[in-house]
Amino acid sequence: MEDYLIKSIINDGMFRAYVINGTNLVQEAQKRHDTWSAATAALGRSLVGTTMLAASLLKGEEKMTVRINGGGPVGGIVVDGNANGTVKGYLQHPHVSLPLNKRHHIDVGKAVGNQGTLSVTKDMGLKDPFTGKVGLASGEIGDDFTYYLAQSEQIPSSVGVSVFVNPDETVEVAGGFMIQVMPGASDEAINRLQTTLTHLPQVSDLLRQGKTPEDILKLIFSNDKVKILDKMPVSFVCDCSKDRFAKAMASLPSKEIKTMIQDDHGAEVSCRFCGNKYQYSETDLKAILLKAKN
Repeated sequence: MEDYLIKSIINDGMFRAYVINGTNLVQEAQKRHDTWSAATAALGRSLVGTTMLAASLLKGEEKMTVRINGGGPVGGIVVDGNANGTVKGYLQHPHVSLPLNKRHHIDVGKAVGNQGTLSVTKDMGLKDPFTGKVGLASGEIGDDFTYYLAQSEQIPSSVGVSVFVNPDETVEVAGGFMIQVMPGASDEAINRLQTTLTHLPQVSDLLRQGKTPEDILKLIFSNDKVKILDKMPVSFVCDCSKDRFAKAMASLPSKEIKTMIQDDHGAEVSCRFCGNKYQYSETDLKAILLKAKN
């Protein structure tokens, strides 16, 4: 199954719609972080939501970081995304499973919690990044992205994100939609959309039936004029490297680097976003020490 996101305009600009199949993306994150069901769903929804948010708000080389912390057992969630369809992310506590909720779904709201915030920091290449922050609406992630768009971006929207986790902890499917209401949208069209979304199955159920993002878009806007603007691949990609971590280590106090050399005779660094590990020998650390600022 191919991972991709489609961007579209509905009824000559009444709505902007994004639909994504992010199955492989979330599978990669689950494997790298060894997440259990509730943590998988929370991280997966956050990755899918951030991918769509980045596709809708960023361009060129712009980047964003989404942070979610609702006080629940999974702890804080951090996801980096960009305009090119790549994301990376992690959560504090990957080994979280919970009883199913009343609808017999994974209880993401309880796993994330709702006593906290969702913040989005956008790096537009200017001197200072811009951060928008809102209180969590429910901890279910989709509601929280919807609330963020309305409050911080002043874009009335509907965001649906879902992940289906198998009994063996693997991810079967993951995906979502984001619909943004434009200033020219009629009340009739908005009401019709609201009715459709109320009865729409979860995106994960549609993906399990073999539906594509195009099929899901057609389900939502069956009798409307749909124009697909772009189809872009999406993936979990981490840009960490041994050299990047070495540069970061050079900003440490010199005495800390000396301690690593004298006491440990080397160092190991693990990337929080992807789990990759990098080894530094005494020789490596001595080279880093020469570049240290203090």
